Parts: sequence; structure tokens; C-alpha cells
Amino acid sequence: MPLTKQEINRKLFHFVGLFLPIGIFYFPMIFGISDIMVIVILAILLITSVFIEKLRFRYPDVNKIFQRCFHSMLRNEERENLTGSTWLICSALICSVLFRTLPHISFIALTLFITGDAAAALVGQGIGKIKIGKKTLEGSIACFLLCTVIFSGIFPFLPFLLDRWGGSVPLPFILVISLAITVFELIPLRVTGNLTINDNLAVPVIAGFVMKYFYPVF
Repeated sequence: MPLTKQEINRKLFHFVGLFLPIGIFYFPMIFGISDIMVIVILAILLITSVFIEKLRFRYPDVNKIFQRCFHSMLRNEERENLTGSTWLICSALICSVLFRTLPHISFIALTLFITGDAAAALVGQGIGKIKIGKKTLEGSIACFLLCTVIFSGIFPFLPFLLDRWGGSVPLPFILVISLAITVFELIPLRVTGNLTINDNLAVPVIAGFVMKYFYPVF
């Protein structure tokens, strides 16, 4: 599948999702709010997003307005189903609850997925030749490399992010987490033959658990 303007617009807009991990980790420090308040804000954001989506499914006039605003970023399957953005907000909410006392894990998992997923799509559709299901080997390599670079070259310099881990993490740990995100971004998470868990929902949560339980090993 060739890289389209639609996919470029979609992935550029996807980066707006970085406000989710920033909010989870840094908003309590900046604005002096509690982690519970962060969860409440994400819950309200999710309810609002789902409400808007349901409105567009039910009322054609609302859907026309929605399509007019976002048609350049919607994939075909999202025209009648929840968008990836809604699933990502849901994932951020789940991460904020599951890793409430470890917000750095939520930040890392969500940030790596958002950036890695974008790299996989853009590189895969732009220059990808070796197909793996609906995706490409080149896209997965781009995802893995970008996650590794961000984790090792940027995260250690972000204020307070890795304080719980002594300011840095071992390279093998970085590679394991980057690989986990790459693999689960690549492989569809099928529950049944007709039901697949959206990767925007599942991958950050899975990566968070991998981080939580693998870090003590290293």
C-alpha cells in the first residue's frame, strides 16, 4: 500500500496524543493536581469522545460534519467504527489506573507506542516491501529503532522521568521494551476469529506490564 496524504495527516494528528502521557506524568507536578484528578479528566475525555462517536453513528448530519472535519485522517474502517484516537484515550485511562503509582511507566509506554506506531506506518507504507500480514518488516524495524533511540537518547534527559529507576535504565531492558512494542504493534491481537483488540488500546497496556514486571529482572 503506497503512502498516502491521508496516512501522513493521520500520523501527524496522532502526535497530538502525546499530550496524554504528558498529562499523566507532568500535570500533577505542574498544576498540583492529584493522580485521581488525572484519571477523572481522562475519563471525562473518553466519555466525551465516545459520545461524539455515537452521535455521528446515529445522526447522518452529525456524521457529515465529522467527516468534513476529519475525512482526511480517517481510515475506511473508522468511518463506521470507533476511531484510533478514542481507543488511545481509553488506553491512557487504563494505564493511568493500572500504573497509578508508577506514572513514568504510563508515560513511557504511551509515548513509545505513539511515536513507534507512526514510524511503522509511514516507513512501512512509504518504502516497505517485505509484507508481514497487513504490515511490513521495514515498518517494524523503524518502530523498533525509533523506540530504542527515544528510550535511550531522550528519556534520560526528561526531568524526573527516570528518577524511580535511578536516572537511567540498562540497554537490554530498553531493547526488550522496544521489541515488545514492535511485536505487539505488528501482530493483530485476535480474541476470536471476528474480534481483534485495537492496537491503540492494547499495546501501551501490554508494554506497561512488561516494564513493570521485567525491570526488577535487570
